[in-house]
Amino acid sequence: MHILDTGARFSAVRFSPVFNPPRRRYVIVRANLPFPRHQAKYHKELEAAIDAVDRACRLCVDVKRSLFSSKDKILEKNDQTPVTIADFGVQALVSLELSKLFPSIPLVAEEDSLFLRENNLVSSVVSEVITKASVGDDDHLSDADVLEAIDRGGKDAYTFCNKPATYWVLDPIDGTRGFLKGDDALYVVGLALVVDNEIVLGVMGCPNWPGDSSDGTKGTLMLSHIGCGTWTKSLQVLSGDWTRRFVDECGLVNKARFCIQESQPWESLPLSSLFDANIDSGDLHGSEIRLLPTCCGSLCKYLMVASGRASVFLLRARTERTIKSWDHAVGIICVHEAGGKVTDWEGDDINLEEDQSERRIIFPAGGVVVSNGSLHDQLLEMITSASPTL
Repeated sequence: MHILDTGARFSAVRFSPVFNPPRRRYVIVRANLPFPRHQAKYHKELEAAIDAVDRACRLCVDVKRSLFSSKDKILEKNDQTPVTIADFGVQALVSLELSKLFPSIPLVAEEDSLFLRENNLVSSVVSEVITKASVGDDDHLSDADVLEAIDRGGKDAYTFCNKPATYWVLDPIDGTRGFLKGDDALYVVGLALVVDNEIVLGVMGCPNWPGDSSDGTKGTLMLSHIGCGTWTKSLQVLSGDWTRRFVDECGLVNKARFCIQESQPWESLPLSSLFDANIDSGDLHGSEIRLLPTCCGSLCKYLMVASGRASVFLLRARTERTIKSWDHAVGIICVHEAGGKVTDWEGDDINLEEDQSERRIIFPAGGVVVSNGSLHDQLLEMITSASPTL
């Protein structure tokens, strides 16, 4: 079974309450934004984020096209996670685009330039960024400009000093392993804006997301703005139609479609004591639940829940690994605005300010539960009953 071949129907409606969606029907909107600007407090930031993520996705597609003919573009970081010039190129590109319009808003992101310098990849990254950046006739990006843009989002670039703040959160490529696997593997460029510990907007681009049309096009751009819902359009059409998305309507845990991290087998999660996992497309039997085939990265799972392709995404916190804010921030608002819910395993909201100085790490108790909302309380009760130490 293909990871997106779940039988779920897409949903789209007009401006109705986010958490009480009516019956499924399509409403197509033709505009730069899918809602009037006056309804979106951060519409300027949202438009900039859409443009930056769109440019970043095109950079990823171009790099991926040439990736396997140039092995020096693939390396491994100290924590054994793969990294490519696309990771650095996306961070530089998004940083440059946002700083032109919002120079005072800091960026929290995954990479820094030290690794790039040590592996002699600076010129490769600069050449990719130059082709996608919105530079004027008098602008000439130097190596130093690109490295500075990367380091603007790196560790120690900004100290928040335990104060309310406005800042961007970027995951240059969530699912780099998927980026390296093949043409159909899913990966996501994810960008969110946080204002006083509230995620107010988010944009995700997934170049390999299967399209809704029959013409074989793929790639989706998903946006969310607080109070305005979650919407998608084709990545390949610059001025395409926006379609509103909602989570699915499943109300029974044993009928839900689950996503989990590929590094965490079903047997490592507390619900495994109640249900067996079935990844086949056939009928379920006894205490089985439907487990969708794994995809790399967390944001792909958020995208699947927000678009109604999956009902639940479960992530277990592990003492040996930190959970990074950029793996979740944009996904949280996309799921919330699609009618879903995201908490830790104790039912508390994800707090982005617990890492008081840098806002790079989150500390969800037990792990993260992402659901369509209808199932959330049931899931928390089951997790608690199966994990008495929580």
